[in-house]
Amino acid sequence: MKLTHKNLEKDGSGSVTLIPEDPEDMWHAYNLIAEGDTLRSTTIRKVTTESATGSTASSRVRTTLTIRVEDIDFDTQACMLRVKGRNIQENQFVKLGAYHTMNLELNRKFTLAKACWDTIALERIDMACDPAQHADLAAIVMQEGLAHVCLVTSSMTIVRAKLDVNIPRKRKGMCTQHDKGLERFFDAVYQAVIRHINFDVVKCILIASPGFVKDQFFEYMIQVAQKTDNKTILENKGLFVLVHSSSGFKHSLKEVLADPGIANKLADTKAAGEVKCLEQFYNMLMTEPCKAFYGVNHVMKANEAQAIDTLLISDKLFRCNDVAKRKSFVELVDSVRENGGEVKLFSSLHPSGEQLDQLSGLAAILRFPMEELDEEENDSTDED
Repeated sequence: MKLTHKNLEKDGSGSVTLIPEDPEDMWHAYNLIAEGDTLRSTTIRKVTTESATGSTASSRVRTTLTIRVEDIDFDTQACMLRVKGRNIQENQFVKLGAYHTMNLELNRKFTLAKACWDTIALERIDMACDPAQHADLAAIVMQEGLAHVCLVTSSMTIVRAKLDVNIPRKRKGMCTQHDKGLERFFDAVYQAVIRHINFDVVKCILIASPGFVKDQFFEYMIQVAQKTDNKTILENKGLFVLVHSSSGFKHSLKEVLADPGIANKLADTKAAGEVKCLEQFYNMLMTEPCKAFYGVNHVMKANEAQAIDTLLISDKLFRCNDVAKRKSFVELVDSVRENGGEVKLFSSLHPSGEQLDQLSGLAAILRFPMEELDEEENDSTDED
């Protein structure tokens, strides 16, 4: 994302002009744009004209519109962002107050104006415009017959390919069909790796599976690369790291990122930091439950006592349409930082973020135990 203009007033209002440069920038834009904001960008509009004879003709024209945002829709697979709202500035093609759905496009600037830019929104802009935040990790999570080829960025885990190939079972004295099926499966994964992984950007590629599937696939991939003289694979052989996972499903990526054996290679990625923080929370929940809490009520009360050492919060909470709720979460983040605590903002498009969303999207590791909160929880459970 490129920031071309920034104009913020003392009262927090103002506008910024941004240019999305890659698909992940659309995710950042989705987190920035909220209901009630003003969005200005070029867009395509279907215009119907009537001639003197009464015949009509329709054409598509590119024009610049300014709309008041009413609805936002993000397609996670295509990384496309559609924003719907009413036109609020005069335009020769679109009447005032007319509805229009705007598709934000790569490399086309848009201007976003808010009545109040809070710290979370400003941090999102800094994160999106920081070139060091771009994707440098890929992962292949697999088991026999099933594989997910993923790209892990600082903000999201994108499944680039899901491969499901039927492999016949091994039968005594008849391994031919099984071996052929396995070879078909490995070939499909190999083609997906070539098609979806950019070796110029990626610094590490994880291959994870239960058992020896990962080893068999890696061996197959190198053999095919040698036969076909695929220099890209052979020259980047050192980027592949083989690790264990419990299954070939996407959620297994969380345990893969938490593996201490690959921690050094992933030390600089935000995704690994999220997973590590969530692991600490779960460990604390098991060993010292009076120092680990989740849920809005408990976390807010812990913050009132200035007890929060680490706050785990999902970006999903900042996309709610209730302005008062969003404001309370922003104030919580600011308060924790003022009291010397650390804030970890989780992306709801990472497996770790999905897991945090199941815990209400809000959790905290405390500096000191708060038995009274634990007692409140037990009392409410008894009442239920």
